[in-house]
Amino acid sequence: MSDPWQECMDFCVEVTRQAGKVIREALQKDIAIMQKSSPVDLVTETDQRVEHLIISSIKEKYPTHSFIGEESVAAGAPSILSDNPTWIIDPIDGTTNFVHRFPFVSVSVGFTVKKEIEFGIVYSCIEDKMYTARKGKGAFCNGVPIKVSGQEDITKSLVLTEMGFKNDPEHFRIMMANMKTILSIPVHGIRSPGSAAVNMCLVACGAADAYYHMGIHCWDMAGGAAIITEAGGVIMDISGGSFDLMSRRLVVASSRAIAERIAKEITEFPCGRDDAED
Repeated sequence: MSDPWQECMDFCVEVTRQAGKVIREALQKDIAIMQKSSPVDLVTETDQRVEHLIISSIKEKYPTHSFIGEESVAAGAPSILSDNPTWIIDPIDGTTNFVHRFPFVSVSVGFTVKKEIEFGIVYSCIEDKMYTARKGKGAFCNGVPIKVSGQEDITKSLVLTEMGFKNDPEHFRIMMANMKTILSIPVHGIRSPGSAAVNMCLVACGAADAYYHMGIHCWDMAGGAAIITEAGGVIMDISGGSFDLMSRRLVVASSRAIAERIAKEITEFPCGRDDAED
């Protein structure tokens, strides 16, 4: 039986590669920076240009498909996941890294049908690492199969998360306290590369053993979620329940034991949902 979505994935890999080239070229020039919701929530002309490139290319080939894009949502488009084939796009995951030319910058695309992720593509474009995963077909980096580390002992784990400014002082306190809690288990260390999609791929290829985050978005998670799952990893909600793409939070790990331990140890704070009605 033919795979109806493989052509979509193959086409998207080529579009994503073009997007990465635009980003690399932009890094050689002055970067015009704009502010969104706060002084640390940044967007650049390149974010907008790359999203337009991806969506217009895919829409021309698949005009009936739906789209959720970070910059489109920022401009007022809805963020509702339907049963229709849907492309969930982060044109530059790691915009702050891009602005500072810190080398973890990715293009992330997840594709869903009937609200289930069918494939994911994450292109860490400065490293020139193309991560891909198709449901039931495994995960790859530049065409080479990847697998999680399989580590089950959290005291032997390297854990990823992200830290940054929080408008709510209590959320900021919880974020910092969670890091102290994880470090005190103890674990080998915590790292913050600055791109959610790259973080998930680092766990998927065994370079780290876990990643947790609250306050991110579906476009940060959709591509990486496919890759971590197909690489044999575990993905769940921060509460320890089932992963929800629209929930703005997740734990991924090399094993269920580590994912569940992190979910048990950290304190939640409310971060809303991507599909919430305003």
